[in-house]
Amino acid sequence: MREQLLAAEKVKAIEWRDGRLYLLDQRVLPFEELWLAYESAAEVASAIKSMVVRGAPAIGISAAYGVVLSARQRIQEGGDWRAALESDFQVLADSRPTAVNLFWALNRMRDRLARLKPQDDVLAVLETEALGIHESDREANLTMAQLGVDLIRKHQGNLQNLLTHCNTGALATGGFGTALGVIRAAYLDGLVERVYADETRPWLQGSRLTAWELANEGIPVSLNADSAAAHLMKTRGITWVIVGADRITANGDVANKIGTYQLAVNAMHHGVRFMVVAPSSTIDMDLESGEDIPIEERDGSELLEVAGKRVAAGVDAVNPVFDVTPADLIDFIVTEKGVVERPDLAKMTQLMCRKRLH
Repeated sequence: MREQLLAAEKVKAIEWRDGRLYLLDQRVLPFEELWLAYESAAEVASAIKSMVVRGAPAIGISAAYGVVLSARQRIQEGGDWRAALESDFQVLADSRPTAVNLFWALNRMRDRLARLKPQDDVLAVLETEALGIHESDREANLTMAQLGVDLIRKHQGNLQNLLTHCNTGALATGGFGTALGVIRAAYLDGLVERVYADETRPWLQGSRLTAWELANEGIPVSLNADSAAAHLMKTRGITWVIVGADRITANGDVANKIGTYQLAVNAMHHGVRFMVVAPSSTIDMDLESGEDIPIEERDGSELLEVAGKRVAAGVDAVNPVFDVTPADLIDFIVTEKGVVERPDLAKMTQLMCRKRLH
């Protein structure tokens, strides 16, 4: 299976080359494949905030490379480069509030900085650390894909109809994908009849990104309005809802793209299993429950306008971009450390004490 997965890695969103960070601009997909180059932490923070790059793991990886760019710039400027670097850490941290992978990656880079020895080459050490974060996410994707496929095979028969929300594929990660990685692996294993992709309002990550990734690989996919999901569960024989996560708390509550919570409620009503796939860097054991997660709200124009033209009546808009799914609606959380069934505090604590699976 691993060899199949490696052969199927055809899409990437992040590339570090010749001391520059290159990001595939996800705002213009699927109509244009445009790579943008970044040379400073401020530029990377802007890319994260403006959705050039999105998806919790990809945001964290990009921020790690942003630290490398910052260190190079601040050292070249001279003076107290560590103090200046700390201000760039804050700029990167402020770019988006909900996805914990961002803060995990920044903390890992800060910790590595704190362990520098006088004889170390600062830039080389930080670059190695950022590359390690990138590669570890890729490896985690492969492990989670296999674990997720094992669950699908164990709990259901042969061909499955799967439903997913937002984009959790190669475009959202450093490798194969989280939830979409499981779906890809299940297709390669002959377990998938069709994937139903929620369009995912208001940024349409499902229609622009997920459908694009799956169609390019020949995986049968149908797009649907977010509000059609319950109807599809009732009429199309959907057996699994498989989604990613931007933050998972100590009790197993999951913050993910807005609309995930209602999917979980509908899945429970229709007897459809609900799987969350995310690396352990998404788990925030410092937060007791989903009530503690900061939920990002973006400008109402994302709902009120299409291509810069207003399409709504003269009203304001409420635009939370994440919601929280309670742990008691989740059947499985899949990470590279293992699988948690029916998550709670004790099970999540036990998971986080494990070493990474190989």
